[in-house]
Amino acid sequence: MRHDETPTLSQAAAPVRTQLVDGPSPWVLRTVVVGLVLTALNLRPAITSLGPLLEEVRDGLHMSGSVAGVLTSVPPLCFAVFGFTAPRLARRFGPSAVVCAGMAAIAAGLLIRPFVGGTVGFLAASALALMGIAVSNVLMPVIVKRWFPDRVGTMTGLYSMALALGTALAAALTVPMTNALGGSWKTGLAVWAGPAVVAVVPWVPFLKDRGNTTGPGAGAPAPPALRITRSRTSWALACFFGLQATAAYITMGWMPQIFRDAGIPAGTAGVLLAVTMAMGVPLAFVIPRVAARLRTQGPIVLFLSGCGLLGYAGLYLAPAGGAWLWALLLGIANCAFPLALTMIGMRSRTGAGVVRLSAFAQSTGYLLSIPGPLLVGVLYQHSGGWGLPIALMAGLLVPQTVAGVLAGRARTIEDEC
Repeated sequence: MRHDETPTLSQAAAPVRTQLVDGPSPWVLRTVVVGLVLTALNLRPAITSLGPLLEEVRDGLHMSGSVAGVLTSVPPLCFAVFGFTAPRLARRFGPSAVVCAGMAAIAAGLLIRPFVGGTVGFLAASALALMGIAVSNVLMPVIVKRWFPDRVGTMTGLYSMALALGTALAAALTVPMTNALGGSWKTGLAVWAGPAVVAVVPWVPFLKDRGNTTGPGAGAPAPPALRITRSRTSWALACFFGLQATAAYITMGWMPQIFRDAGIPAGTAGVLLAVTMAMGVPLAFVIPRVAARLRTQGPIVLFLSGCGLLGYAGLYLAPAGGAWLWALLLGIANCAFPLALTMIGMRSRTGAGVVRLSAFAQSTGYLLSIPGPLLVGVLYQHSGGWGLPIALMAGLLVPQTVAGVLAGRARTIEDEC
């Protein structure tokens, strides 16, 4: 399998480099694909396995609603803080080695967090797992751009689909597995460390790969004077990413509780969250491919936002009566995430530009998303219901739509900078 652009590795990567001189061999590409898929499967279970058991975790750790809101805000905080470190780590150790270490951190964090005791220990172990997720989040588009420069839409769709599948499986299976393993929420959360251990394996052959992210496989090097903060598209994409992340983490953290408060059993509430996440499995593969063929992505943004508004209206008016429909609509709206990832790959002409744009848009975006889940927890506790939190979620869709339309315009950061 040949590409117009192929990876270039440093002398330190001699064992792998010898197979890449005339283009990456089929087994190398297959190994990268397997690594991408297994990594993507592990990028959300740390979060969506918690939602269906949040009430049990709160009782076990004696959390208030506000502290639980802090817990649901930890993922975007970690993604923002640690995401900024990903480009520097990738330059020093290579993207594949960093992702490998990220999977190990996820496995360790998920294994120990239920058993460390106390809210502080739970948060610290969660942060370890989320650190691994953060650096992997940023480097997935970089690895795609490097190894598959002529198939960005297809490969982004593939790992986005795997990410959605892992998200949905964790939401759907956590409660049944917890019951099957004795009913302890600690065991139900710890079991998700297993898939992360498996995800370490495909990246081991690439641990010595110090190939930079600006070689031929990623495009020509970006100009040294590139200032990402001078690009309006960078800021629009960061805002779009941040607002869709706000909606996603509110959904993953609180939607099961919304359904449980409406009288729906815990197991069914977890399945409803799984339905929301599962919508991303087929759509996360289709949307990036469609987006990559369009000159502008604004129409897709408008469609996704419309589905989100309908879903929130349903949650407000009849959360139990139309629960399955609202879950479907919100699942479609959550596909703003693979769309954002696709636009990251499209808004730069070079691999170096993708590295900078991915780190900036994701880290800044996650930083912007931190207050959302926390504010929902505070509003829920002090208003005694879900009216105000749902109104907040719907209101945030307006600036998300504007930012998405601006980010979807046909231009690159190199032109703007």
